[in-house]
Amino acid sequence: MSEPEEARAACASVSVVTAEHPAVARNVAVTGGAASLTPPMDGAPMGQPGAGAAAQVRHHHRERAVVGDRWIARVLRVGAVVSGGMFVLSLGLEAMPQSERVHVAIDLLRKGAASLLLVTPVARLAVAGTLLGLRGEWRYMAMAAGVLGLLAIAVGTGIQA
Repeated sequence: MSEPEEARAACASVSVVTAEHPAVARNVAVTGGAASLTPPMDGAPMGQPGAGAAAQVRHHHRERAVVGDRWIARVLRVGAVVSGGMFVLSLGLEAMPQSERVHVAIDLLRKGAASLLLVTPVARLAVAGTLLGLRGEWRYMAMAAGVLGLLAIAVGTGIQA
């Protein structure tokens, strides 16, 4: 190889896709002929030796995001399951002998189930806003609080009317 070819080979860029986990892939640009294509042992991204602390911070933020997503999923799941159970119970009560108490119970169960279905997304918004605030994402927390405030104003206005 002649000198100009060696210089070009040493300055060539190679695009590599690395993955710490099958669900997380990222592109890394490797420049220079002497760069290693294997990630360092401390978990740092390729080409950034000693960046283990930054990788740990990113991992911690990912874990917190996953925990937040689980809380939001729990709120939605519990709301849907309890509401559905209330509807099914009201249908089961229809098979009972009809009386005033049974009609009142059916009515209360159906109204409660419908109300719970309406309140569940609002509870999800409150949980998401709180979790975003805990993560330091103030703009999104303020947006969630604004939407909750607008909902409160709309409900308050509707009740007074």
